[in-house]
Amino acid sequence: MNTNRSEAILLASHIVASTSGSDARDILICVPSIHLSDVSKLMTHSQVKLGVQNAHWLDSGAYTGEISMSMLKDYQVNTVLVGHSERRDIFGESDEIVALKFEAALKYEIMPILCVGESLEQREAGATLDVLTAQCEAVVNKVGIQAFANAVVAYEPIWAIGTGKTASPEQAQEVHQALRAWFAQQDKQIAENLQILYGGSMNASNAERLLEQADIDGGLIGGASLKAEEFLHIVSAAG
Repeated sequence: MNTNRSEAILLASHIVASTSGSDARDILICVPSIHLSDVSKLMTHSQVKLGVQNAHWLDSGAYTGEISMSMLKDYQVNTVLVGHSERRDIFGESDEIVALKFEAALKYEIMPILCVGESLEQREAGATLDVLTAQCEAVVNKVGIQAFANAVVAYEPIWAIGTGKTASPEQAQEVHQALRAWFAQQDKQIAENLQILYGGSMNASNAERLLEQADIDGGLIGGASLKAEEFLHIVSAAG
């Protein structure tokens, strides 16, 4: 919940103007939905893809204030975050709701980024993998493992976001490797091709070391994405 209209346009314009159409990297910005009309116009001839941070799983109805996946199609939205830690924690979204949103996104050919992560309590209890696999399993049970051929997973260690605690590249890699191994148990080919992003406060100073890890395929950037130059530095580190 950041940026007013002019700030959103300026930020998106800078990112679009600073990326090459021949760049092989996948670059995505997930904007507050109120800015979709303005920002989507900037993407017409850009390699930067447009995403949103949240959407409802039903097509329409008496759900005041909500936005449906079907509404997003008019704005060339490519991607939607589902299950972000703040949606789960602050707004009480259950694994079941996250699975419904994942399913709805696929229905409208919008790629879901499934966010999973554990709290500090859960990590200290040694329950990290149990928590993450339960969050993934809820979606697999709903849509099947093959649905992940058109999806991305993002690991967000909640304990490393805005807490002063930091996950080392080795700690992040260990979890990413374990997640990929779990997916391989479901389907080896899906696991090999699955993009797993790291969302634990990646920034310009730590991006390079994180992104050189074997099973970290990219970043889900939080605060650092609000500064165009810092975000572009992270994009560069992914090259």
